[in-house]
Amino acid sequence: MDALDDIDKRLLRLLQADAKLTTKELAAQLNLTLSPIYERIRRLENLGYIKQYVAVLDKAMLGQSIMAFCQVSMRYHDKAFINKFEEEVQKLEEVQECYHMAGQVDFLLKIHVGSLGEYHDFVKNKLSQIENIGVLNSTFVLKEIKHDLGYHIA
Repeated sequence: MDALDDIDKRLLRLLQADAKLTTKELAAQLNLTLSPIYERIRRLENLGYIKQYVAVLDKAMLGQSIMAFCQVSMRYHDKAFINKFEEEVQKLEEVQECYHMAGQVDFLLKIHVGSLGEYHDFVKNKLSQIENIGVLNSTFVLKEIKHDLGYHIA
């Protein structure tokens, strides 16, 4: 992986804060011309530092104000069951994030729904239908204290 210089790092910080900044605005903030900024952005995209550009939406305005973390423990831990779970969880729209964990819990899911009733339906009719789940443990977010989408770039 190519090393990042200070300009690359500053560019990534700016894009993390506001991906809608134009090349012209980025160039002005970095004291460069348009062409080098454009080339740096394309290079960072091609190298995989920039994966995608997204709009961050307001979950409450979309009617998805309930956030739950669901810990999933599998009954059996062979490769086929793990792969099957990973495939099936990809299909669940309510699951925003899924992590394969080390320790007592096998998977941690971040789930957004509109109500506790929706969560109940999701667990009963979708999640629990995935083969080999042994234990589900749900916790619900009362208040979001910090939600930072960016990464620290040293």
